[in-house]
Amino acid sequence: MKILRFQKTAKAPVHRQRLWDWHMSPGAFERLSPEWQRLIPLNIPDSPREGATAEFALKNGPLKLKWLARIGPVESPYRFVDTQEKGPFASWKHEHKMDESASNESMLTDVVTFSLPWGLGSIPFARKRALAELERLFRFRHDRMLMDLKRFPDSLQGSGLSVLVSGSSGLVGKRLVPYLRTLGYEVRELSRRGGKKGIYSWDPDSGRIDAGALDGVDAVIHLAGENIAGGRWTAERKKRIMDSRVNGTRTLVQAIEASTTPPSVLVCASGVNYYAMGPGSHGEADPMGEGFLAEVCANWEAEAMRARTTGTRVVCMRTGIVLDPLGGALGKMLPAFLAGMGGPIGSGKQGFSWIAMDDLLDLYEWSIWNPHLDGPLNAVHPEPVSQRTFSRVLASVLHRPSAIPLPESAVKLLFGQMGTETLLADLTVLPVKALELGHQFRFENLQDALSFMLGKERK
Repeated sequence: MKILRFQKTAKAPVHRQRLWDWHMSPGAFERLSPEWQRLIPLNIPDSPREGATAEFALKNGPLKLKWLARIGPVESPYRFVDTQEKGPFASWKHEHKMDESASNESMLTDVVTFSLPWGLGSIPFARKRALAELERLFRFRHDRMLMDLKRFPDSLQGSGLSVLVSGSSGLVGKRLVPYLRTLGYEVRELSRRGGKKGIYSWDPDSGRIDAGALDGVDAVIHLAGENIAGGRWTAERKKRIMDSRVNGTRTLVQAIEASTTPPSVLVCASGVNYYAMGPGSHGEADPMGEGFLAEVCANWEAEAMRARTTGTRVVCMRTGIVLDPLGGALGKMLPAFLAGMGGPIGSGKQGFSWIAMDDLLDLYEWSIWNPHLDGPLNAVHPEPVSQRTFSRVLASVLHRPSAIPLPESAVKLLFGQMGTETLLADLTVLPVKALELGHQFRFENLQDALSFMLGKERK
């Protein structure tokens, strides 16, 4: 069995203790798991403590393989090791080593010694491919770690603060909860199935929420709601979409009103579909448009704004098309584009107001503590593109063609009103308020964001 070795080093703009604390924080495991690799955390310890195990599911098409790693030794604040007990490699040992580099700088060195299954390590092509994949993996891990640390290099922004999150099992919630935990926030979750530590039960349809869910909570982030793009909009489905948002928000606001110590802020999800479709761009001050989704957003936000009567600041996150490889628009498009069957939707001229998942997480966290954020906030990247440009850039990042369009007539036939208000929606929205307040987005443009989240080298 041939033993192979991989090593990669990153310089961090923080002292070694801060680098160590980030790796030891709850949520770091999830933050370091690349979405493009489809490595899904299953059973993760709060921190990499001695003897703990971390279990992941590695998905490759219809196949799902478990990867179990045991942690140890842990030598604070210098190094820790995880060793594969079960997984895709014949053997795997990963050493994380942290050294002081200069004043307020440190070095992270990842050293992996491993062997490939079935004797593949003796085949030059297999060795080269394995090492290339590790380079891709650790480039992503270092990039995400450094972007997180550069936002708050000196301390844990959320230390001593408690956040209640609804919709934590959804696309955004699954990313937001671990992100907040790496920043020191104590995160509670609202679920229809409560009972576990830190998870509180609620039933938004009946207006019930666990007593004590809001006790001592500093902020509430409300993400829960019926999936808008889950199928054609029948009358019953439209009712569920509207009711899930209105009733869920009403239940939360009523709990806030009943609390003896209301949270300082409620951050409620909303959508850019609030605005009118068509030519021109929109900022937060622009009026409401027409259509079912515009009505949903308006009613959703109106319920959230009622929390202001308690002195709670309210932010309505008017979110664009969230890009994440594991779900949403990008997740649905990827199989076709990877097969070389992708292309523009409809005319391709419609505005495509997008935001990378990590930029969206930053905006949610920023909304917790920035008192200047109040009312609607456009959660979109400063450089919107056309749908045709999005298709071309995605295909370019994947090194695939983008020549097979999905005609407008086919969209309307397949999806009806849902397709018209989502896939064919012409919405160009700008983050006017965020830019005025000096917010810095992580990614320079669409190509930069897609390259990062798909594991490609950023230019």
